[in-house]
Amino acid sequence: MYNEDYIKFTKEEITESNALNFKDAEVISIFIYSKITKEIIDKLPNLKLIVTRSAGYDHIDIDYAVSKGITVANVPGYGNNTVAEYTFALILALARRLKPMIKNVDKGIFSREGLMGIDLMGKTIGIIGTGRIGSHVARIAYGFGMKILAYDRSKKPHLVEKYGVEYVGLEDLLRNSDIVTVHLPYTKSTRYLINRFNIKLMKLDSMLINTSRGAVVELEAIVEALREGRLTGGVAIDTVEAEEVLEEEILKKENLSVAKLEKAMNAFYVLHEDNVIISPHCAYYTKDALRRILDITIDNIYSCIVEKEPKNIVAGKCVDS
Repeated sequence: MYNEDYIKFTKEEITESNALNFKDAEVISIFIYSKITKEIIDKLPNLKLIVTRSAGYDHIDIDYAVSKGITVANVPGYGNNTVAEYTFALILALARRLKPMIKNVDKGIFSREGLMGIDLMGKTIGIIGTGRIGSHVARIAYGFGMKILAYDRSKKPHLVEKYGVEYVGLEDLLRNSDIVTVHLPYTKSTRYLINRFNIKLMKLDSMLINTSRGAVVELEAIVEALREGRLTGGVAIDTVEAEEVLEEEILKKENLSVAKLEKAMNAFYVLHEDNVIISPHCAYYTKDALRRILDITIDNIYSCIVEKEPKNIVAGKCVDS
């Protein structure tokens, strides 16, 4: 049992306008939609620990948090197989033209015209990032009988030995892959890793999948490629740069910047193409993964505050009582 005087639950995201409601908090557990900025941190004077219920933590001003003596922890590894499985759900949906097929059947059209798909066996998949999730993608791809190329700063020998993964440069991967799938965290160095210049290297009929952070792939590059008749194999994106805008009624939103509006409208253009799938950040969203997130989050808080043994600390040090 918990003491409700010490633990509070809310469906609200933390924003500058409501941050003072949490001014007494020593620990906050958030998700990616709470952007923990310098201004918000300054309104939480008692804060000692931030636990984000996600692997990524680019929504937190890490440097400022550490300068204020605040520890930051994340939840890595909760959805390794989960996101990899979803990646292949998207690949299969594009390969077998499920989006236009479902639209046709809903209209009472049972013709196979325009619904011819492709096999995965024998195709080349390019995996950008072979960490926890990318490694699972390689395992599944091997089961489909695919040739596997990979790009990463560090090679994983067990992937080479078990699944025949061949590590190549990014340009070679883009040039030679039938399917490109992205599994990288968002950092300054990965921002627009796939952009309007190198996306032109991809095969005309290739497929692009992104279940990592939206800004790793430049949205305008995708829109431009589709308008030019490239990426005809399809595009599937689980997060886009304009995600926070897409979740709102943009026509009713006030003070929306021109840049965000443009990205949102580009996303809406992409959304309606038959060979494009955009999902609302669902790759991690299973009962099993959510249970792991909660378990790891609780363990992070307990280990840091009670046991003083850091688990999944990305910045700072354990909280002193």
